[in-house]
Amino acid sequence: MADTLSQPVERQVRIGAEKIDIYNSEDEKKKKLGSLKKKALSASSKFRHSMRKKSRRHSRVMSVVNIEDGLDSEELQAVDAFRQALILDELLPAKHDDHHMMLRFLRARKYDLDKAKLMWADMLQWRKEFGADTIMEDFDFKEYSEVVKYYPQGYHGVDKDGRPVYIERLGQVDVNKLIKVTTIDRYLKYHVKEFEKTFAVKFPAASIAAKKQINQSTTILDVEGVGLSSFNKSARELLQSLQKIDGDNYPETLNRMFIINAGPGFRMLWGTVKSFLDPKTTAKIHVLGNKYQSKLLEVIDADQLPEFLGGTCNCADKGSCMVSDKGPWNDPDILKKVQNGQGKCTRKNITDVEEKTSEEDMKKSCHAKTATMPENPIKRKTQSSFACDKFMPLVDKGVHPSWPNAENFGMPKGRYFAFEYVFLSFKECSNNTIRL
Repeated sequence: MADTLSQPVERQVRIGAEKIDIYNSEDEKKKKLGSLKKKALSASSKFRHSMRKKSRRHSRVMSVVNIEDGLDSEELQAVDAFRQALILDELLPAKHDDHHMMLRFLRARKYDLDKAKLMWADMLQWRKEFGADTIMEDFDFKEYSEVVKYYPQGYHGVDKDGRPVYIERLGQVDVNKLIKVTTIDRYLKYHVKEFEKTFAVKFPAASIAAKKQINQSTTILDVEGVGLSSFNKSARELLQSLQKIDGDNYPETLNRMFIINAGPGFRMLWGTVKSFLDPKTTAKIHVLGNKYQSKLLEVIDADQLPEFLGGTCNCADKGSCMVSDKGPWNDPDILKKVQNGQGKCTRKNITDVEEKTSEEDMKKSCHAKTATMPENPIKRKTQSSFACDKFMPLVDKGVHPSWPNAENFGMPKGRYFAFEYVFLSFKECSNNTIRL
């Protein structure tokens, strides 16, 4: 009987003990959870603090590369309209969604939206067929060291505004020897690869170094020694192909051109021909004789100019200035910033520009631009003073029949062909008229 009565008591004691154990374990769980929660909060706080520090560091790095855009509200309005038109027609790959690139095509077609869109569409098709989007990775021009001997050209330094300087020694071109070490097709691919590199690396690097948007270059064309042998059929076909690629697909990249060592006949012909050209075009071209050094030094510092052009640089450690590829694009720190995408301007909104510009300034700006661009840059038909039909159309190989021929100027045919090359360097309007 006693044993029977004692069982419920023992069971109660055991249950009580179990309850105490449960309570204790619950307390321990709560303590552990509380501890874990504190650790989690602490870790989260440290992470947020770390991210804020990284963000501040990143902001400080980005603030160092403060690139001025330089576009006004009219240009931004034109680009926005062009961009929307391209999006509607599914003609704007993410790779080319760049307002400065779009602006170059608008300028090339005098802000005529339809013509600019057609030019853009043709460019996209050409890039697809030529393989331009992947040519930097896919194409290896192993024969470069040999090719540059027979077609001396390349970038060397920057001008005083920070633009890359491109030099071409036309008088030393030997196409007969050139085609023995490469093919015309391979040379054209090399040319396109270099243009792609210029937009992907050189212009962004120059923009970072100059702290302003750079998307044009200064060209020096040395015509010393140009003769008939320099401009045979192969040479002319090569130059025409090069200039068509440039004009159709990389418009508005020339800021100014210096043609140096031009003989009397060359300069006389230029005096006649420039009357056929848009004043904006002729303002970019400076035809000089053999006393050009002071003119070049006005726009290019001596240490950025090769000795053979009147500068102080010889790039002895690189072999020569023509193969050195000297420029800010070789600076490791700048290259890192280019790779991080810091060489591009942040896209502005029209309102951002308008807020900074008073009505009075806008009126002055618009008044000043009436001489250089249409009143409304996005009109489909521009004012008559800017219409392409104001330019003299080209016939045959870039020479109008009314222009005097080489013999009438008493100059060698080779020099005349060299002058034709200068005109082939001009970008063409849609109705085959010359312009830059």
